Amino acid sequence: MTIPANIAEAVIDPKAYADWDRSHEAFAWLRKNAPLDVAQVEGFDPFWVVSKHADILTVERQNDLFHNEDRSATLTNIETDKKVREMMGGSPNLLRSLVQMDNPDHMQYRRLTQSWFMPQNLRKLEDRIREIARGFVDKMAAHGDECDFARDVAFLYPLHVIMEVLGVPEIDEPRMLKLTQELFGAQDPEVNRSGAEVSDASTGLANIQATVADFFAYFVAMTEDRRKNPREDLASVIANGAVYGQPLGHLEAMSYYIIAATAGHDTTSNTTAGALWALAENQDQFRRLKDDLSMIPSMVEESIRWETPVKHFMRTATADTEVAGKQIKKNDWLFLAYPSGNRDEDVFEDPYSFKIDRSPNKHVAFGYGAHVCLGQHLGRMEMRILWEELLPRLKSVELAGKPTRVQANFVSGPKSIPIRFKMN
Repeated sequence: MTIPANIAEAVIDPKAYADWDRSHEAFAWLRKNAPLDVAQVEGFDPFWVVSKHADILTVERQNDLFHNEDRSATLTNIETDKKVREMMGGSPNLLRSLVQMDNPDHMQYRRLTQSWFMPQNLRKLEDRIREIARGFVDKMAAHGDECDFARDVAFLYPLHVIMEVLGVPEIDEPRMLKLTQELFGAQDPEVNRSGAEVSDASTGLANIQATVADFFAYFVAMTEDRRKNPREDLASVIANGAVYGQPLGHLEAMSYYIIAATAGHDTTSNTTAGALWALAENQDQFRRLKDDLSMIPSMVEESIRWETPVKHFMRTATADTEVAGKQIKKNDWLFLAYPSGNRDEDVFEDPYSFKIDRSPNKHVAFGYGAHVCLGQHLGRMEMRILWEELLPRLKSVELAGKPTRVQANFVSGPKSIPIRFKMN
C-alpha cells in the first residue's frame, strides 16, 4: 500500500519534528499499519519508510546491498537533487564525508581518524573534558536561578570539546556554532541563513551552499596552516592524511572537517538538552538519579534513545531484494526512521516513558554496522562527565517556560529550554 498522504507529510515535514507529538504519532501509525511501505509526496521521488527497529537493522547490516552514495544520503526533493547533480558533476551529494561513502572508500577514510575516537585514546582527554564540564557548571550557577539550558550550556559545552579536539581556537567557536545551526537548521526560519521561511528548493539550497562555502573557506586556511605547522590535533590528521597513498582530495578533506565540526557537537548538544528537559518533566526520575549517580551511564543511553537527534538517513538498494516480506527493487530509496525504531513497542517496553534505568536499551540512534557513528564514545563520555559534575550540585530543576524544538527533518533537537533551578 501507499502510505496515506497526511502520514507521509508528517514524516518529511520539518515542522512535525519541532512539534514532536506529530512526528511520533505518524511513526506509531506506521509501525502498526504500514511498517515498511512507500511514501509518495509531491515534489519527491517515492521512497520506502523503514519504521521498525528490526528492519532498520536489516538495512544497516547490509552495506553492499544498501548504499549511501548512489542517491542523496538525506531526503531531498527532485528539484534540489537536480541542482546538486548539476553543480557536483553528477553526484547527488554536496559533501563527500563518511556519511556519503560506500566501501572500499568508506573503510579507508574512516580508518584515517578511527583511532582518535576509540575509548583508549579518549581516556587521555577525560581530565580536560572534566575541566571544561566543571567550567560550564560554574557558568550555569553564575546565571542565578534561571537560564536557557539549551543555549547557555547544552549547545556550548560539546562545541568547546570538539573544537579543542579538532584544533579550532576558542575565539572561532561562535562562528562554528552559527554555521552548524545554519546547516542543520536550514529549514527553520529562526536558525537558517536567510532568516525566512524556505518556500522553494532554490532558496533552501542557496542557504546551504553559502554555509558550506563559509566552512570551506575556514578549513582551507586551517589545512594550509597544519601542513606547515602540524600539531597534536584532528585537523593535522586530516590535513596531512593519506588515503590510497595520496593526500585527501579537496572535497573529501573539507567534508571531513565539516562532519567533525558539526556532527561532532550538535548531536551531543541535542541529547544533553533533551535529557535535562526530560528530567525536569519527570521529577521522580530526577530524584532517583540524584540519589544514585551510578545510574548516569544508563540515563545517558536513555537520553540518546529519547532524543534521537539524527532523524533519518537514506539508503539506495543496489539490487532487487526483500525486506520484511516486501519486494525492494534496485535503485529504490529507503528512509531509515531512527526516532520510530527507538519507540518500537516490540523492542522497548513502555517506549514513551523516559526511564533512566532502561535495560536493555538497544537503541539505533548512532546507526548500526559499518556506518555506526564514529564519535559515539566521545559523545557518551562528554555527557557522562557533564552529569557527574552537574548533578551533585543541582538541588532542583523545573521548566520556567515552554521549551521549543528546531524545525528540521535530518538532525534536530531542542532550540530553547528555559529552566528555573537551585544549586549548591
